[in-house]
Amino acid sequence: MTLRTQILGGAGAFALLATAGTAMAEEWPDLPVGVKNGIAERIGDRLIVGLGSAGTQVFALDLNDTAAGWTELAEFNGPAPSQPAATVVDGALYVFSGSGNATEDATSPIIFETVSRYDADANTWETIDTTTPAGLLGASAVALDGGRIAIFGGYNKELFDTYLADVLAIDKDADPDGWNTVVNNYMGMKPEDYRWNDLVLTYEPATNTWGDLGSDPALPNTGSAVVETDPGTFLIINGEIKPGLRTDAVRSVSIGSDSAEWSDVSPLPAADGSDVQEGLAGAYAGLSNGGVLVAGGANFQGARANADSGNWYAHDGLAKHWASEVFALRDNAWTQVGELPAGLAYGGSFTVDDGVLVVGGEDADKTARTDVFLMQWDGEQFAIVD
Repeated sequence: MTLRTQILGGAGAFALLATAGTAMAEEWPDLPVGVKNGIAERIGDRLIVGLGSAGTQVFALDLNDTAAGWTELAEFNGPAPSQPAATVVDGALYVFSGSGNATEDATSPIIFETVSRYDADANTWETIDTTTPAGLLGASAVALDGGRIAIFGGYNKELFDTYLADVLAIDKDADPDGWNTVVNNYMGMKPEDYRWNDLVLTYEPATNTWGDLGSDPALPNTGSAVVETDPGTFLIINGEIKPGLRTDAVRSVSIGSDSAEWSDVSPLPAADGSDVQEGLAGAYAGLSNGGVLVAGGANFQGARANADSGNWYAHDGLAKHWASEVFALRDNAWTQVGELPAGLAYGGSFTVDDGVLVVGGEDADKTARTDVFLMQWDGEQFAIVD
């Protein structure tokens, strides 16, 4: 089993926390800067992390020499994107869309329509001569056999750009009614009204062409955890279905040459001591000893009940919650197997030989974290190794 993951979360400076196993010397060096809402991809034996809160900075860790720490790569070649989609094909890293300020004097962020390529051998970036067919802020990209890329989800560019331009043009203190009207109108829409990308888009780097494999049969979402469980088969775990509202749904999609076949998997259960699983955005996920692990993520406690009652500004007045629970999937059943040392979300995660590596992200103080640690699960016991 292999992993492709596109998630953005956080970590902290953790000592060894283990329910099983023997304490190990620290082998996972911290990031040079905190990274959240960025990219986390693997090229061969190197882990690539950056963008988001790190701006145009990108770093690499050689798994064959972790003691050397993270080294800085060439700077990204355009405006710094937050929450882009990214994946690796034939040793090259592709970064799609994201959001940010197009120029230094921009008055509001926009969703980018750009595609950039990182050449690992040359340590250079280039902008590809193409435009994304949809806004891909918060989308998930995965590599397929034959050098293709598939992309799920993503915000609608027109609606998002207009909303941010409108709300940032209003002085909230001077015109609170006008500001509230803009916010309430946007946040109060039903999920389908946001017109997020519902196509399984495909991109072929070799020919620089776009296509699609039809519509996602469920509501499109963003900020999902995506794990490849077999070649061409991926779990799409939770994510947002509109701003502030998550889903607990877990689905599997198998991608062929010209089709995408979807099936439902058991939804993520409520955490121990809770009756409701709000769903997670920006969770960590990967494979440990053949089992899928999902950890952390963020949501708004009470948002699902508000939406169920018809209040579509579901997170209005609710405090954001950073989850700490760790769930494992085996034989189509989820079990809570442990907890992170703190609630964390919006960083990167990788499947490595010994488990799932958690890199960077955000904590409940909204701080971009530099910490790196390993989650391990052997089917019975869970441990965290710094």
